[in-house]
Amino acid sequence: MTRNNNDGSQRTLLQKIARQAMQDKGFQVDFPATVMDIVQKLSEKPVVIAGPVRDLRSLLWCSIDNDDSEDLDQLSVGEAVADGDVKILVAVADVDSVVNKASVFEEHANHNCTSVYTSAQIFPMLPEKLSTDLTSLKYNADRSAIVVEFILEKDGSIKNSDIYPAAVQNKAKLAYNSTSAWLEAGAEMPKAIAAVNGLDKNLLLQYDAAKKLKDLRYRNGALNLETIEARPIFKGDDVSSLEEEKMNEAKDIIQEFMICANGVTARYLGSANSPSIRRVVRVPKRWDRIVELATAWKFKLPTQPDSKALDQFLLAAKSARPDQFPDLSLSVIKLLGSGEYVVDLPGADSTGHFGLAVKDYTHSTAPNRRYPDLVTQRLLKAALYKKPVPYSNDELAVIATHCTTMEDGARKVERQVEKSTAALLLRGSLGRQFDGIVTGVSDKGTWVRVFRPPVEGRVVMGFEGLDVGNRVSVQLVHTDVNRGFIDFKRLK
Repeated sequence: MTRNNNDGSQRTLLQKIARQAMQDKGFQVDFPATVMDIVQKLSEKPVVIAGPVRDLRSLLWCSIDNDDSEDLDQLSVGEAVADGDVKILVAVADVDSVVNKASVFEEHANHNCTSVYTSAQIFPMLPEKLSTDLTSLKYNADRSAIVVEFILEKDGSIKNSDIYPAAVQNKAKLAYNSTSAWLEAGAEMPKAIAAVNGLDKNLLLQYDAAKKLKDLRYRNGALNLETIEARPIFKGDDVSSLEEEKMNEAKDIIQEFMICANGVTARYLGSANSPSIRRVVRVPKRWDRIVELATAWKFKLPTQPDSKALDQFLLAAKSARPDQFPDLSLSVIKLLGSGEYVVDLPGADSTGHFGLAVKDYTHSTAPNRRYPDLVTQRLLKAALYKKPVPYSNDELAVIATHCTTMEDGARKVERQVEKSTAALLLRGSLGRQFDGIVTGVSDKGTWVRVFRPPVEGRVVMGFEGLDVGNRVSVQLVHTDVNRGFIDFKRLK
């Protein structure tokens, strides 16, 4: 968590804005003092390997995450098996072993539902001594985990799968960008990989498996989207610039394995006649506008939502105009709408996830960071150990609704701080002209994201007739750092 270093710094100002935004959205900003007192007395307990718990500590487990991430929820490892098949194992931190329903940490986690990540400060769902230490799958530490195992055939389809408890040990803490540079561009192998005999070959095996999973999802209608995220760069405690971040091959490995593990988990719970909390994205509410965008790109889409047809359009658009594809992706994402959590009962027909082209999908791989994942882990352990379901259907329905609300609130908090950070960066640029793309149109206003720097603001003059996906030229007319306002006037 970022600490206050200078009461007059931009970082401190952004921390104050973040804390106020958290309060405004109903989050508990700090942990109660009684909880923190208990946390400080906790110590690491040895992993118990008995009964169904397998000892898998010798495998070449590794984590791949952001450079500064310490709340490590999952590890992965691959293994070549017969007939060209590949076994992938995903280890998920057994957070429930410390944070059960009766623990003192449950109330805060149940209320906030998620960790909130802002450029100025992180607001963890669980105390840091847990999420970044005792329940983190951190480097070189023996940890209890729930392992999701699946065997992939040559075409990326799942041959069979299994879930079981195990003891694991993280052999290498890797970062997305440096790992991807090695995988994609032949850059120097990261030292953490080189230090572990055989890890380089294992990562290449995982890389190949992830590509097969991704290709199969796209063949099934998953959406090929590519967006640009802006990460603030601080010089000391002041914002110096915004750096663009894109998907890369290392992120793809984790994304594909997590999608697959979440699907295996959902199906396992279904086969055990257990209820579950599913993550769904329903069919787009603004499909008509997506059809209009495709027409402007000289591509015809059907009048009814069709994920395969949409992906064909996206692939064609990426090939034709790769420089404009991130902007098209952003428009489509806005028009698809956000996801939500719903309860899936045994025997019921699942809604599915439109954008991922998967029907059975839950959130289970980040129990340190997301409450739905922790609830899913409890349901999963009950199924594994043949114990009663720890929640009633009504309780799960309340949790699903609340988690959807708080996740939406978390996005708004993160967005507020992003906009305040951008306003800080732009406040000396009044009158400057920018090119951009319209990202949102509603009764509350019209928004545009300018290309350089990649920030979003409201069109307060000349917004008439604009819709998502339109490209415009705008002029900066006003900024308000505390409120995160960046106001533009349309030029053409």
